[in-house]
Amino acid sequence: MPSDRAIRPIFLRYHIISLVKQYYIRNSDPSVAFDAKHNVWMISWLGIVVPEAAPVDVLVSRSTDGGRTWGKPVVVNNDGNFNDKNWTVCDDTASSPFFGNCYTEFDNASSTNVVQMSTSTNGGLTWGPTLTTPDKACVIGGQPLVQPNGTVIVPIDDCFETALLSFRSTDGGKSWSRVVLAAQIIAAPESGVLRSGPLPTAEIDKSGRVYVVWDDCRFEAGCNAPGVPNDLVMTTSTDGLHWTLVKRIPIDPVGSGVDHFIPGLAVDRTTSGSSAHLGLAYYYYPNSICTFIATPTTPACQLNVGFISSTNGGASWSKAEHLAGPMKVTWLPLTTLGFMVGDYISTSIIPGDDDATPVFEVAFHPNGTPTCSNVTTGAPGQHCNEATFTTSEDLLHLMGGTNPATSGPTYGLANPPAHTKHIAN
Repeated sequence: MPSDRAIRPIFLRYHIISLVKQYYIRNSDPSVAFDAKHNVWMISWLGIVVPEAAPVDVLVSRSTDGGRTWGKPVVVNNDGNFNDKNWTVCDDTASSPFFGNCYTEFDNASSTNVVQMSTSTNGGLTWGPTLTTPDKACVIGGQPLVQPNGTVIVPIDDCFETALLSFRSTDGGKSWSRVVLAAQIIAAPESGVLRSGPLPTAEIDKSGRVYVVWDDCRFEAGCNAPGVPNDLVMTTSTDGLHWTLVKRIPIDPVGSGVDHFIPGLAVDRTTSGSSAHLGLAYYYYPNSICTFIATPTTPACQLNVGFISSTNGGASWSKAEHLAGPMKVTWLPLTTLGFMVGDYISTSIIPGDDDATPVFEVAFHPNGTPTCSNVTTGAPGQHCNEATFTTSEDLLHLMGGTNPATSGPTYGLANPPAHTKHIAN
């Protein structure tokens, strides 16, 4: 059995609300980046006026004192469209010809989810024009990464979440390539009316190799039929154009019935290649056949958080560790797309450190009611009891292990792919 790990809550203070335009009723999708050249921390985020409707603006908040104070947000894009799924990265390699450039990716959900890129060269004070790829790719969930030579590689899902794509820039964001196919995505829907989808999580090592992980059922019989579990799988690339064969990460045995999803990958950027250190956090159901409220024949879903690590670039992995849970999905807020624990999970490794720091949500029994939201009417949650947690320092060591990643056998689709649309709500 996986071992339990002590976890502690994170209490976050938000400096953004009082500084943004008054008509933003909420903000969403925060993405944190550091610009080493200009010594600036920045958070890109979405400013929402009306839920599930345009306009949704992309903004950046900046801090020049290590996050103690934050300046007035800067607009990246406020063209009146429904912009979504922003992600920001900065070029922090001093020898790069584009050292100090920062790049924000998002998609325009008002126009077939067309990919959008904007570049800043002055620490996020101003942002350049919004550019797209020559093929105006329909996408969602990109995570840009910068190689030591300054090449920007953007792993990203197609807008139907049936393929992992990639595109890049070799001129500091002045132009962007057409997308290439990195891998097919074959994912089963999660049980329990859980909002989830095979969005990628991507990181880069010291040499510039890019690692991408997502949930996929190709190694499970009956793939993508309801109740079939997803595994976590990985592909890598050194140039963003050519990608390795997809391999299964061995968290649980094939056929175990354990469903894995919403991964968050970290890579130690002082390591590379066959000695690269990887940490991977994720949510999972011990039993993929479940429902949000138990019936006489089907148990209630039990949501948990797990962790696994590799010290040889993903060739083999440690035993899985249990971090949190079980949680009932009805303890989570109910959105228009299902019960939501989050579209992402975050994991980080301080360069050269021997442990990982995942950040994840943990829900407890609601205050005074059996469910967070009204599961009959769909009314928003008023009694939720949920917080953001992480593990204690030096507790979650990158142990690695001898459980090999494998590339087969694989199975065909049981059903045609289903589209899951993620929106900012």
